[in-house]
Formats: sequence, structure tokens, C-alpha cells
Amino acid sequence: MRQVTPLTDGWSLREADGSGEPLPAVVPGCVHTDLLAAGLIPDPFLGRNETEVAWVGRRDWTYETELAAGPGAHERTDLVFDGLDTVAEILLDGRPLGRVRNMHRSYRFDVTGTSGRLAVRFASAHDEAEAVRGRLGERPGAYAEPYPYVRKMACSFGWDWGPTLVTAGIWRPVRLEHWSTARIARVRPLVTVEDGTGRVELAVEVERTRTGAPLAVEAVVGGVRARAEIGEARGTVRLEVPDARLWWPRGYGEQPLYDVELTLLHGERALDVWRRRIGFRTVELDTSPDAHGTGFTLVVNGERLFARGVNWIPDDVFPSRITRERYRRRLEQAAGAGVNLVRVWGGGIYESEDFYDACDELGLLVWQDFPFACAAYPEEQPLRGEVEAEARENVVRLMPHPSLVLWNGNNENLWGFRDWDWEPGLAGDSWGEGYYLGVLPRVVAELDPTRPYTAGSPWSGSWLHHPNDPAHGTHHSWEVWNRADHADYRLHVPRFVAEFGWQAPPAYATLRRALPGEELAPDSPGMLHHQKAEDGNGKLERGLARHFAVPTGDFDRWHYLTQVNQARAVAAGIEHWRSHWPVCAGTVLWQLNDCWPVTSWAAIDGDGREKPLYHELRRLYADRLLTVRPDGAGGGLVLAAVNQCAQAWHGALRLRRMSVEGAVIARADPDLAAGARSVARIGVPAELVPSGPKEFLVADAPESPRAGGAGSGEGLRALYFPVPDREVAYPRPEFEVALAPGGITVTARTLVRDLLLQADRLDPGARADRGLVTLLPGERVTIGVRGWKTPDPDSARCALYCVEPTR
Repeated sequence: MRQVTPLTDGWSLREADGSGEPLPAVVPGCVHTDLLAAGLIPDPFLGRNETEVAWVGRRDWTYETELAAGPGAHERTDLVFDGLDTVAEILLDGRPLGRVRNMHRSYRFDVTGTSGRLAVRFASAHDEAEAVRGRLGERPGAYAEPYPYVRKMACSFGWDWGPTLVTAGIWRPVRLEHWSTARIARVRPLVTVEDGTGRVELAVEVERTRTGAPLAVEAVVGGVRARAEIGEARGTVRLEVPDARLWWPRGYGEQPLYDVELTLLHGERALDVWRRRIGFRTVELDTSPDAHGTGFTLVVNGERLFARGVNWIPDDVFPSRITRERYRRRLEQAAGAGVNLVRVWGGGIYESEDFYDACDELGLLVWQDFPFACAAYPEEQPLRGEVEAEARENVVRLMPHPSLVLWNGNNENLWGFRDWDWEPGLAGDSWGEGYYLGVLPRVVAELDPTRPYTAGSPWSGSWLHHPNDPAHGTHHSWEVWNRADHADYRLHVPRFVAEFGWQAPPAYATLRRALPGEELAPDSPGMLHHQKAEDGNGKLERGLARHFAVPTGDFDRWHYLTQVNQARAVAAGIEHWRSHWPVCAGTVLWQLNDCWPVTSWAAIDGDGREKPLYHELRRLYADRLLTVRPDGAGGGLVLAAVNQCAQAWHGALRLRRMSVEGAVIARADPDLAAGARSVARIGVPAELVPSGPKEFLVADAPESPRAGGAGSGEGLRALYFPVPDREVAYPRPEFEVALAPGGITVTARTLVRDLLLQADRLDPGARADRGLVTLLPGERVTIGVRGWKTPDPDSARCALYCVEPTR
């Protein structure tokens, strides 16, 4: 049987020129984390230290360890690297074993019968990329750094939310594999289900030490066993599982997973074993033309879905630090917000098995980008061969996961070619189209025909339409954040919104940790350094000024209001688009997470703290959502009851036109009847439509699937104010605060708009169980707080914020 010896201990690190003393190295890891552990560089996440460590990515580095000879009982010993970041030469006692230049691949070298000093010499990825650019010519991109010229995590070179920290190192596990006769080189599982029968076809490839030895494979799935002979290099074993239980996305059913074990045999002697988990489900992408344009709807097990999605970036700029537990925690946060789809964005990586395992278990659908983002990518060698090799490896690696439902060729590159003035400057040079419309769909069709592929995001399906046409395929909505008011989300009904978002700073405790000793202000040095978006603060302020009086000289107020505006902006988009199901079939928020402490579009900040936006997502992505929006046709209001439950939604609505002082001006109680997986639209009677700065509409509905909603804790609520907050004649908020078991209770004496407990101001480790809540006079809410060491109502009051009347 194949034996494995992990190579985790005894590594050292030094500059490749031999200068300096060797340092202890952690493998898996990277140069930055080893230098940080040795106290040789400051934490690049703090203050403006990022610039102080830029030199690290410009140097060459060497990892070394002693390699012992393998067990004598085996015919072959391989040195296996699951991931090398990125450009490296591997040597054993000075003898070259090979050279590599792709972070997204694994590598294997025959070291049978040898031992000695193993060295992995990493060249600067900056230098490699700049050298390739020099040979192939300049290509346009969103950023000046040369990330399109090397197969490496693009956001290592910086992004509009991330630092420039160009890593190097043995970033995934390394081991020795000892084997004889033959080993399993690759297993490609095709998993399908039809009429209740699950079918598993395992295409097996083997590597041999010698020809002629008779081989077989035996596979077991769900108690079903099958055996097949293996030819010189490959074979296939097929199994049928009767009464297979279907794997469903969260909110649609359960997520049963089946263990698969495949054993390679020589006679009756086991040589190697391959183990994975699979799930039985079907997936289609409906891109049929209709009266509205060209659709983009995911269909799982025959059920058409509204995708409630988030974009995922690498959870740390140093990916080797992301543990299985951290993946699970972050993805549980996504699931807790009602998310059912996670898009792995193309400027990052193919994530580890731990990520996809968690998605399988949590019922989170995965949309996987191939790693191309926001640039023209050359198609010549050495890049072309690397692209195909990495695609082939990762398609097969990720195929077992039922959560994976879509392959996507790139992020924004087709759009960039058409809209960002790339085409004239390229003058016929290659820019990636051959990957997205040629290589990648061919690889997916050959290796993984059970899953759909789309050429890019955004993409209208062909060059017959503009790549970002909202009526066709996927759409990225960035004009609103960049230039307009978030109310403008209501101007369009895209078929699928794959990116949109609004910025806000991270939690207060995150800022205090990241900017120690700094007097915080929107434009203080550290705050500006941790704002990477072009004119980010200007866009924040202009977006805020459309709705609130922008506070001057009051950072705490600015911090609160920008977080409120982020939640309001995202709500404006999602409420509008969900209310137009099935024309619009999905929203994918930019973005779920951050890779360091930064002002960004994230719902969860770089320290893992949940912004108010996160809690707002729990409302926006709940199975049932109530929203009031202007009726574009008649100038009145429409109440939309969005019901993504499998059961119909019936009951009596309660509509109240109210004054800001709390008086009911008019009331109606229309019936609510929303069928399963549908939207009911109800016109608001004219006499209930509020006008001016002193009125608003309250709509309440019964039967929320989430208990503990705003106000009374029963049902769902939607609010509509006819004018921006800066024009609303809010009364000065009055409320009482009392301790409650596990938290606090707030009782409103006036209208209290968007009350927020910033629990991290009570204690950096404290978390509140809810975000923004609006209370009418006399209503109360209980806010749970975890990690609050010394509860008292006075400190709680100091950590409570709400919208106040414009001075």
C-alpha cells in the first residue's frame, strides 16, 4: 500500500543569495509569515506597515530541509508539492529536479533512492511577471502591477480592497509518497441521477513502475460495490445506487453526502486508495431567450432558484493561514445570513478542499471562477500551457463536490475588452478570449460535462449583445456606487446581478486594532491607507450626502452613518431585484469577506466582525421578504411580498400611514396571498401613500420564517419614507435601556430609526445578534450580546447609535 510521509518539520528560510542567517520556516506557509514570526518585519496589516515590507516580494528566497531516503520496501518514492507560490527551482543536493511557475498547480518529482539537502529556490514573482511582460508585450488592465503575466493569485499584487503583498513559499502541503507496482494518478468522478437512481462513473488513471502487472479497481458507494479491470494506464468502474437521496441547496432540502472509496488492486493486494464524498443532484443553467431578453437561471434537481449570493475573495492575503476551522466559521456566517450561493472570484485562487467540503455540508452552491480578473491575459507560451494544465487539474480535483454548480471563465475581462478601451491598444494581440471561448469550455466539456460553463461575468452569452447588457445574462452593477444614488438600482431589472455593492468602514474595534494610537478621522493617514478604492472616500461622502447631513469632526457619527448607508444601499438593490423574480434570477453581493482590515464592500470585515450589512442580509436573503417600492408606471407605491418558501404565504397585511410623531393617519388591512416560490405585488391605496418630511408608511405581514423580527418580534416589516433622511422631520430619539438575560432590551418612546448596538465598543470580543432595527413609539427590542464581560446599561447606551434629526 502507498505510504505517505508529510514534510512539515525541519524547514529553514533564507534569502536566495545566501546572505543572513537561516530562519525557522513553517510549511505550509510563506516568506512573509516566517519573517513576521521571526520579528524581522512588522505586521503589514497595522498602520502603514504594508509599504515597509514591500521589499519582501522583490527578493528571491530559498527553503531548505533534509530529505531522508524512502522506505526500502517500495519501488518508487515521489516528492509531491500540493502548491508552490509561484516561480521556483527544486534541487536535491544541488541537482535540479525541476522548475515551476504556477501557484494553481501541484507538482511531483521522482526521488527514488535519493536523500540529501532539499532546496526550493523561489524567484520574485514580480521579476518573473515583468520578464514575461517584456517578452510578450504590454497588455491593458485595471491595475499597473503585472499580475496577468504570471499564474498566481492576482490580488497578491493589490486590489481596490487589498494590500500589495507579493508572496512566495510552499503554500500547500508537501510530502513523500512511497509506492510499488502502481498508484492512482487521477480519478475523474461523473455523478448523475435519474429517476431516483444515482449513477457514479469513476474514470481511473494509473502510473506504473513496470508494465504488464494485472490491475483492477474496486469501488464502494452507498453500500454498492463494483469492480473493473485496469488497462495499461486507465480504466472505468461504474456503480448504480438505487433510491439515491438528492442533495439540495440550503432552504430547498437536505444535503446527504455519500462516501466513495476506490481501491487499486494487484491481485488481491491493495496498492492505493482514493476517498471522497459525493452528492446526487442535477444542475442546469437556463439561458433561454424570452420576452425580457436572455435569462440566467440556475436549476437544481428541476427546481428553478433565485440565487441569494455573495462574492468570496481569499479570506487572508496569506492563504496558507486559512485553516479548516476558519473556512467553516466564515461559511457558517454566510449560511446564517441566508446565503445559498458563493461565487469564488477570479482574482483569487481555487480554494482548498476544506472550503468545498464546508459548502457541501452547508448546502451552499459554489460558482467557481477560473483565475482571471480585470486584465487582458496573453495567450502565448509560457502562459497558455500553464492555463490548460491548471484547468485540467482543478476541474478534476473539484468535481466530487455537489456544491460546485457553475464554472465561469473570468471576471470582467470580456467587458473590459469592449468597454475599457482595451481593443484599440491591443491592436490584434491576444488578450484571453481564446481561453474563455476556447480552451476552458473545451476542458470543462471534456472532463466535467455534468456542470454548466459560462464564458465570463458579466457576459451576455455572445458578442451579439454588449457583455454587460442587463437584459442578457449576467450583469455587474457598478455605475451606482461609482456615480449615482443607490436609489438608482431601481431603474433596471437585470436578469442576474453577479456583482454590486457599497462601501463602509470595518467595525470600530477592527479599526482600533489596525490603527493603534491614531486619532481616527475619515481622512487620517491610517484610514486613507486602509482605503484602496479609487476616490473611495469621495464616493462614500457623496453617497452619504444624498441621504444624510455629513458629520464634520465627529468620526463616530461618520462611522455609524456610512455603515447605515451601506446597508440601505444593498437593501435598495436586493429588495428591488428580488421583487422582480423570475425575470431577475439572482443577486451576488460584492462581497462577503475581507482579507485584511480595510474600508470595503464586505459584509464581514477583515477581523471577522459582522458589519450592519451582514445583519441586513439576514433580512434581505430570508425566504420571505416584504418591500415597498415606487410604482414606476403610475407614480404610486407597490408592496411586494417575496415568498421563496415551498409553502404558500397567506394572511392579512397591516398598512399604516404614520406621522413621525407616531400618529396613525390612515390604515388598511389587505389580504396577502403569495404562492410558493413566487412574488405577490399589491398596490398601496392612494390614501396610504405618505408625502412630505413628516410621514412614512409601515407595512407588516405575518408568518415570518425568522422569529424575533423588528418591533414586536412577530412577522415581517417594510418601511417607506418619501424623502431622504436629511429631509425627514425626525423627533429627537428617546428610548430606555435595560439589561436582559444575555443582552439588553431597548424600549422606544419616540420613533427610533436604525438603532444599532456596536457591541465591539463594549468589548472587542463582544458580538450582537442583530444589526439595524427601527422601532415605533412603544415598541421594544431585545438585542443578544455574546462576549460582554461586565454588562451594565450605561455602557450599553454609549454603544447605541440611531439616526438623529438634521441639525
